Amino acid sequence: MNSSTTAIWDFDGTLGHRRYGTWAECLLEVLDIEEPGYRWTFPEMFDALATGFPWHAAQEPHPHLSDPDAWWDHITGVVAQALARLGISRPQAVAAATRATYTDPAAWSLYPQTLRVLDRLTAHGWTHVLLSNHVPELPELLSTLGIGTRFRAVINSAASGYEKPHPQAFQFARTAAGPAHRLVMIGDNPRADAAGARRAGIDAIWVRRDHHTDTPDLDAAARILLTPEPMANGRRPALHEVPPLQPTAPTALPIR
Repeated sequence: MNSSTTAIWDFDGTLGHRRYGTWAECLLEVLDIEEPGYRWTFPEMFDALATGFPWHAAQEPHPHLSDPDAWWDHITGVVAQALARLGISRPQAVAAATRATYTDPAAWSLYPQTLRVLDRLTAHGWTHVLLSNHVPELPELLSTLGIGTRFRAVINSAASGYEKPHPQAFQFARTAAGPAHRLVMIGDNPRADAAGARRAGIDAIWVRRDHHTDTPDLDAAARILLTPEPMANGRRPALHEVPPLQPTAPTALPIR
């Protein structure tokens, strides 16, 4: 395999995940401590947090939030407003506890295939770039999970000010990859990862997660990457769709 092949990876939902997988679960964990016996359900919290985060308005750059404290001040405000709409009695106190709870390293883990797949691809000459819409503490989480040194570069929207699928996010990844003759984006989000990459002229592998508890099939993605692809020569960027490894029951809440 030619060394100028680069895989651009999403993180959350693709290589790793936070327990239970959503911001709504994080807020319910905080409520367990701040307001024990609360009456709000997961679907109610999920819907309340469906707007206001930077990735919900990916067309709008936010370099003014590139300082970690500024980023979290913004998020805390969004969360507090959502909690107030739900009628939670102390929305500011609950929102203020979100940062420590969400970024607790003990809450994060890699999918079972992640390290094996990254190392297998590296052995075949692939380099790796991480492109993620994430929290400012992403580099520290990667280090704790033992995965950070596997990437040539980590491009995090909280630091860059550009959320996928904004074209500039993919331009950052392309620049970090260097003169690669083959670039492929691998991610679980059909809009931010797959469609965004293809609009930027980059092939995409959509590792589907139909529900937030699904596990992406990274081995299947690796098999696609290790299959020779024709040079672009003006062709439309390819899209490969990979079903989840372990589909969950249809009653699970779908991903937004």
